[in-house]
Amino acid sequence: MQTKGLVIVNTGNGKGKTTAALGLALRAWGQHLRVLIIQFIKGGSKYGELEALRSLPGNRIEIVQMGEGFTRKDTGISREEHIKAARDALNKARDAEKSGLWDMLILDEINYAVKFGLLDEQAVLCLLADKPETMHLVLTGRDAAEAVTAKADLVTEMREIKHPYKAGIKAQKGIEF
Repeated sequence: MQTKGLVIVNTGNGKGKTTAALGLALRAWGQHLRVLIIQFIKGGSKYGELEALRSLPGNRIEIVQMGEGFTRKDTGISREEHIKAARDALNKARDAEKSGLWDMLILDEINYAVKFGLLDEQAVLCLLADKPETMHLVLTGRDAAEAVTAKADLVTEMREIKHPYKAGIKAQKGIEF
């Protein structure tokens, strides 16, 4: 029996922040909890987790890509478009908190959105403050703001020790996407 919804932060420069959050989503789904995953940066790409989650029966888990992709200059997407996408995703998260439909809300890459100035840190802190008592709220992404980690119940920092990309091995299906 759930008595207190937790605020969980997966951060750090190592691989596995989103993967850990998706593991929580799968565990929650297996316990008949309702899970909404909002991706703040990822958008329009085919990630393996999207296909896997869509194949689960029932409607207890939903994943929504709302980002415009990573904020490199060579993408052709303006900073204003990135800001609008991040604000739209934040508004969707606010609506999800108020709806009473979800037991777990995962905000994938929201820490990046704050780091890159697409969202105001205070807006994220308000989201934490307004979280329903029984809802679990999971935030992922590098460089989580200190004020956010201070409010969290559980903070995990993934630390890179070795990564194949540094050895010239490109991203692979089933590992990075």
